[in-house]
Amino acid sequence: MGEYGVAPGQRVAIIWDSSSPVEALKDLVDKVQVLVGADNRVSVENVDQLSQSAHRESSFDVVLSGVVPGSTAQHSAEVLAEIARILKPGGRVLLKEPVLTESGNNSRIKTAAKLPTALTLSGLVEVKELRKEALTPEEAQSVREHLGYQGNDLLLVQIEGKKPNFEVGSSSQLKLSFAKKAGASGKASVDPAAAKLWTLSASDMNDEEMDLLDSDELLDSEDLKKPDPSSLRAPSCKEMGKKKACKNCMCGLAEELEQEKKSSQPKSACGNCYLGDAFRCASCPYLGMPAFKPGEKILLKENQLHDA
Repeated sequence: MGEYGVAPGQRVAIIWDSSSPVEALKDLVDKVQVLVGADNRVSVENVDQLSQSAHRESSFDVVLSGVVPGSTAQHSAEVLAEIARILKPGGRVLLKEPVLTESGNNSRIKTAAKLPTALTLSGLVEVKELRKEALTPEEAQSVREHLGYQGNDLLLVQIEGKKPNFEVGSSSQLKLSFAKKAGASGKASVDPAAAKLWTLSASDMNDEEMDLLDSDELLDSEDLKKPDPSSLRAPSCKEMGKKKACKNCMCGLAEELEQEKKSSQPKSACGNCYLGDAFRCASCPYLGMPAFKPGEKILLKENQLHDA
């Protein structure tokens, strides 16, 4: 039993599938139970029901999956993720799985190269292959019955991985110190060369080799001209070709459109509005007003502006 790495007092989960021989499963459970001791430290779960088993996070020190002699269990991404979830930080998983020696068309069976990748993607670390061996005739028959694969290019791989020593989503405070290093006097030490580099003394100002720039010389005549206020104004909606004022218009287009609306003359449907009420339609906006000359500008109230 040393090959399974189980120690006394550990909690162990044994995962089986429909291809696992019943007697072999019972024998494995009994042997692991003897190793870890009493107190119900061994749990037995079906691979298809693992996610429904409602085990709490970080429940097991060791998970053994597919290791029942004669088993040909396949581990999906969901199963591997659940195994990683129920493992304690630093816990170990050992599994066996039949794999293809090279890429094939079977979507249920992984290749030998993809199995370690699948464990890594589930959150496990230190993934390594322990053993690779040919299938026994009984295991090959089990693959044909349970996986429907008829090829002869399969190997049985034993692989292990560990859960990192922290939980997913856990946090830890970083101990960072931004304090300056102090010397023997208790004051922060400063590199003399660095201090000299950033220091400009009076003697430096009188140095003939020190060439200082006059900031005024950086400006040309165009920079000194006062800008035209009209050039600083943002273009109005009308200047940008808009026919409708924006919401919360600030450029004056809304007031201009409102004034045009008030001062606009309604079109006459009959052309007789100027003659007086006797010649006006029932809906004429000029009803009640005296006759006027054609083309004369008439101001109407807001409630009189409707189609004639």
